[in-house]
Amino acid sequence: MQDKIPFTSVRPIHSLDLLSQREMASLVAVDDSVHQLFRRCALAVLNTGSDSDDTREIYSRYADFEVRVVPESRGLKVELFNAPAQAFVDGRMIRGIRGHLFAALRDIVYIHHKLNQGQRFDLGSGEGLTDTVFRILRNAGIVRSNIQPRLVVCWGGHSISRAEYDFTKEVGYQLGLRGLDIATGCGPGAMKGPMKGATIGHAKQFNENCRYVGITEPGIIAAEPPNPIVNELVILPDIEKRLEAFLRLAHGIIIFPGGAGTVEEILYLLGVKMQQANRDVPLPVIMAAPASSGGYFAQVDRFLRSTLGDEVATQYEIIIDDPEAVARRMQEGTAALRHQRIQTRESFSFNWGLAIPHDLQLPFHPSHENMAALRLHRQQPVDTLAADLRRAFSGIVAGNVKEVGVRAVAEQGPFQLHGDPALVAELKGLLEGFINEGRMKLDASSYRPCFELAAG
Repeated sequence: MQDKIPFTSVRPIHSLDLLSQREMASLVAVDDSVHQLFRRCALAVLNTGSDSDDTREIYSRYADFEVRVVPESRGLKVELFNAPAQAFVDGRMIRGIRGHLFAALRDIVYIHHKLNQGQRFDLGSGEGLTDTVFRILRNAGIVRSNIQPRLVVCWGGHSISRAEYDFTKEVGYQLGLRGLDIATGCGPGAMKGPMKGATIGHAKQFNENCRYVGITEPGIIAAEPPNPIVNELVILPDIEKRLEAFLRLAHGIIIFPGGAGTVEEILYLLGVKMQQANRDVPLPVIMAAPASSGGYFAQVDRFLRSTLGDEVATQYEIIIDDPEAVARRMQEGTAALRHQRIQTRESFSFNWGLAIPHDLQLPFHPSHENMAALRLHRQQPVDTLAADLRRAFSGIVAGNVKEVGVRAVAEQGPFQLHGDPALVAELKGLLEGFINEGRMKLDASSYRPCFELAAG
């Protein structure tokens, strides 16, 4: 079977604004960082359906892959060399993948030229960072003024059991029957299951214009390429803006079992919801799992209570083995949110009223030095501890699947994390559980921890 397509060229399915000469130049120059970023994201998109989350292996296998943006009088085309054959059927690129390819081009060009070069946004303040997230989402067509509150964000791991995957599909089916749309991190596993289930629910109800929103960032897209159901893709510049986009867009959040990345998302969410300023801002949160995985959220709940205090449990609801109850509660929650937004004259499409601490918005670079400097102790405000715990899990995700993190661990050894003995013990128990259950990577048999924990 053919593994690569030696050469092909494609044009956008729908209209794409013409790139300026300056923008085109950055994508044409092979040595330019923007071109290389687009090349990596393009390869990730074309690798949809891969059974590997090893970014180094993917980049090595397709080391001869190249992409070239060619300007034309009627727009542009993209030429591909040695592209993954799985993105094609009878020599023609799958339309959904083709759409994702040009979505990646759109976001990378916009972010680079509007943010990095133009400096048209204030990246030094919380308000400026939120404005940045909004403009990226608006440019991608994700923010829409005429959509009712029905977008449910679903979080969970890419490496989950079959029973967990089937459960996510059933929850998605129940959401679709109730007219609710889905947004996920766009990858496989718990990110694909809810979308797949929702397609059946929507079809049975003859729902039209259904949304399957995928929100990703360059560091993770190769390990979690967009699944085939995503019909709206947006690439944010970093994990912090990605997480803020989830919360600003969400009308409700469902969390399924996952690994370090899922706990990172939970900690970010709780760091926001526990703010006094957000006490009256409705955002329903449900943790859901099949009966066979009921112990997963019992363990997560215990970890959260032991580190952040029992009050944290008021911010979420846990429902085990009842997809209909999950969907009903989410439908009730989005209805209450709609009522509140009408009363306060807030936007349906973007939650401007949510207060997000500035330190949660600032990009964290998981170097060995930065990971070792994290303050994992209880002698500090709860939201500050939640923020540093979030950064710790972000670093573990980087060490597991992100190219830069994997390379740093390979060269310098595991990240070192230090903290209170009791907190370190809780953290160790949680992470060891993830390792034993194969939640860190798809190839669990060969997984070696990218971190070491120590009290002190």
